[in-house]
Amino acid sequence: MDQAHIDFWLKEFEHFTTVIVANGEVPSSELSLSILKEKKRVVCCDGALQKLLSINIIPDVVVGDGDSMDSKLLDCVKNHQIPYHPDRSEEYNDLQKALKYCQANGYDDVLLLGCGGLREDHFIANLSIMVMYSEKMRLAMLTEHGVFNVLRGAATLPSFPGMQVSVFPSNLHTRLSFSGLKYPVNSRSFNWLWEGSLNEALGDAFTVEADDEEPVVVYRAI
Repeated sequence: MDQAHIDFWLKEFEHFTTVIVANGEVPSSELSLSILKEKKRVVCCDGALQKLLSINIIPDVVVGDGDSMDSKLLDCVKNHQIPYHPDRSEEYNDLQKALKYCQANGYDDVLLLGCGGLREDHFIANLSIMVMYSEKMRLAMLTEHGVFNVLRGAATLPSFPGMQVSVFPSNLHTRLSFSGLKYPVNSRSFNWLWEGSLNEALGDAFTVEADDEEPVVVYRAI
């Protein structure tokens, strides 16, 4: 990724004041590392702590039940070398625990990292969790390959010519319209999720409009 594209995404993410790092693929791209180093706070799911430390990132807080940390790391957080917020609830996974911690502390603009790259079922579950929590929080998910946003109603997103874009409605009855993309759509509902995929931005922005407030997931390749 060249510097112009890195600068594009850094500007896109500048309003996010909090980053959650989940226990998926280790953030390793220049973009991911730049974001981790510049953010005001980093909330780490306990299973991702060793991964963050391996890239010389010390989180502001670790959230979880501690069962994903070895004894050395657990002693470290329990001795307050790294702030630790225990959450032993069994009905939520680690990403939900971290999101609940952010909600409780008024951190409403959150960028999610480390949510993919390993087990695909975990990634699908994490994407679904983002959609659910986006009703009350401003969220985006950055993987090593692209960015997921959740939209409701109509929204315009920044782009650049040639950016690869896919749109996935959560409800197939939702009628969608696309403008600013190579393959426009005019008030159409899909029969299958793949029908809104593999599109391409024509300029510096594109618009997705839904005829209801059901969530729509938009993917932009970085």
